[in-house]
Amino acid sequence: MKFPLYIAKRYLFSKKTHNAINTISIISVIGVCIGTAALVIVLSVFNGFEGLVISLYNSFDPDVCVTVAKGKTFDITTFPLQQIKAISGIKNVAQVLEENALLKYKDKQYIVSIKGVSTEYTKVSGLDTMIINGEFNLYGGNHPFAVVGYGVAHYLSLEMHDIENPIQVWVPKSGEVSMANPENAFNQENLWPSGIFSIQHEFDSKYLIASLDFVRTILESPNKVSALEIKLNSNADVSKVQEEIKKIAGNNYDVKNRFEQHALLYKIMKSEKWAVYFILSFILLIATFNMVGSLTMLILDKRKDIAILRSMGANLETIRKIFFTEGMLIALSGAISGIAIGFIVCLLQIEFGFIKLNTSGAFVVDSYPIQIQPMDFVYVFITVMAISLLAIIYPLQRLGKEELNLRAVDESL
Repeated sequence: MKFPLYIAKRYLFSKKTHNAINTISIISVIGVCIGTAALVIVLSVFNGFEGLVISLYNSFDPDVCVTVAKGKTFDITTFPLQQIKAISGIKNVAQVLEENALLKYKDKQYIVSIKGVSTEYTKVSGLDTMIINGEFNLYGGNHPFAVVGYGVAHYLSLEMHDIENPIQVWVPKSGEVSMANPENAFNQENLWPSGIFSIQHEFDSKYLIASLDFVRTILESPNKVSALEIKLNSNADVSKVQEEIKKIAGNNYDVKNRFEQHALLYKIMKSEKWAVYFILSFILLIATFNMVGSLTMLILDKRKDIAILRSMGANLETIRKIFFTEGMLIALSGAISGIAIGFIVCLLQIEFGFIKLNTSGAFVVDSYPIQIQPMDFVYVFITVMAISLLAIIYPLQRLGKEELNLRAVDESL
């Protein structure tokens, strides 16, 4: 065992002349431990929320979405659809036509985005797995059906299996219309609800999903689509497929992957995570000030020991290494114990969910979601040790400046 490490371990665990030094050392370890555990837990919570949001969006958003760069819709008959379908890695392609519409149900009215989808839609989206009432059925039976978001159903006070009262869909007619009779300015068709889906509020309170034929009929746009939603094979290279689609479609179309479809949302989530990380790191920096006091007082307490070591031939560098090792032992004790505590708390939260969200059942989960990522532990450990290193350097610099005082102690002995 190296000499500085041996002496540092004895200083760490042995009783000091003043009990306050022991107390401050313990407080230093506890402070680093709590700060480290907090970093681990908070990062894991942010990972959990990020994973939850991504999973919710993934149930509605496609792997790749193709839209027109200018305008709202494009003519599918002039689009190279078959060439797109022939690209290696593409599993299914669904046509989508979306427009705003006014819904009327009994005495209630509500404005939604009506989304017409082709029969391949369930192979592209996971929306059919998010049905909480009824079933995903748009084409069966003698009437046109639709699935509506939970928020839309709530605002309309929608009753499932209400055959006598359909949902009336009103959309403005295309082209010039006479406003002498306002009702003539709109197309109106009826729909019957087959199911209610619930993903999250943004989707639940906005969308009504109907068949593509129904939406094309009411919009009087037989060949129009607003987007192509594409499902890729599980082993497909998203970036490569995306580039191939761009080459075939041309510059008049935007081709976005899942993250690009909600780029601002993902950037905000990342920014929030790292903002909190730096705030907690700053709090940890304040907590490590105890180490400055602990090492300073230890140096003062061990002046006679330092003088003896110097008389035995130990140079200033060796003495610095002893107290540097002492500080690193405090930092390592706090960091390792904090990471262990944070990891245990995360596991308990995953298993039992004992820390609840105060949402009164309005959110998709009852407790804080946790997702453990090994690299977070590496980042936290490096951060803790870097901050601790800054706290250790200061008293060691003072030790060098007080070399003359150490010589004075030598002479007094």
